[in-house]
Amino acid sequence: MRLILLVSAMLLCLGVVRASPSSPAASPTRLDHILLWGRGIDQVTSVMAVKLGFQVRPGHDPGGVANRYVRFADSSFIELLGITRPDPAFDPGMKEDQQALKGGPGSRSFGFRSSELDAIYRRLKRLNYAVTPFFTGPDSAKPGWRLFAFNHAPLSSNTFFIDYAADYAPDQFDPSNAGDYRATREHPNGARELSAMWLVSADADADRRQLETMGFGHAVPVKLPQLGATGFCVPVGPTALLALQPDGAGVAAEVMAGGGSRVLGVSVGVADLARAQRWVERGYERRLTTYRGLSGESFLAPTRDDLGLSIEFHAIQPGMAPCADAGI
Repeated sequence: MRLILLVSAMLLCLGVVRASPSSPAASPTRLDHILLWGRGIDQVTSVMAVKLGFQVRPGHDPGGVANRYVRFADSSFIELLGITRPDPAFDPGMKEDQQALKGGPGSRSFGFRSSELDAIYRRLKRLNYAVTPFFTGPDSAKPGWRLFAFNHAPLSSNTFFIDYAADYAPDQFDPSNAGDYRATREHPNGARELSAMWLVSADADADRRQLETMGFGHAVPVKLPQLGATGFCVPVGPTALLALQPDGAGVAAEVMAGGGSRVLGVSVGVADLARAQRWVERGYERRLTTYRGLSGESFLAPTRDDLGLSIEFHAIQPGMAPCADAGI
């Protein structure tokens, strides 16, 4: 069921981001994007743009489920999804996702991106993972992306692996006009990168073990008092995947009690933390405090009621390895 949701979301994704030609070569594997459902496409767009200060890019609206994008300079993105009519053409995966989210906002799916997609696929098959065949899009005559998913999700949240053709042009990118490309990745809040994704479940160690088997080892134990969570920080190329579980009262326990395993939140690196903080404080009309997080000085935006997940903003620290500040 979940597989169909992933493939449908990818078919919506006609403008998937690629790094500009001048960008440095990326690591073979990294975290790519999450699929974030809103209460409606305009609701989630308004929260991301007005309250949080992101630039939101257009998408498509086939069958009553629309998508839009928040794209980052590091080539990652957040895909926004929303229902646009009373009788949307849900496939079974979308229906399952909405049932799990109880019609509310949130995310249950995320993707890894790798230039070694075939090697990863062969390895996972040898390990007896229930991987699907490859899917391609957006045009079968000249596919721009390839992905595979799992018939049975190995992690507490659903995942897939994806890669993009070298000549696949993202939205509105003309190679002769790199300025326009850069402008679509510039945000009023100064966001530059999607540095981490956070999974929450009842058993963080189960996710850690699965990630290690899948090839993502070197987990570091972490304790996050700002979320009431404990678990592990797992490096994935230049990004980090947090496998968490509730640790007493707090956000993690509340999320688990209200809907179970899902993407608990994401970390976003910004060029100017004070500017991002001022923007979010204006958007939510409340004062916010900073703390020392896994990525350095950070603050937590109060987005859980609006988006069904938390967004942490942190100051970018050039050259800092993922999970470098982790450890209990």
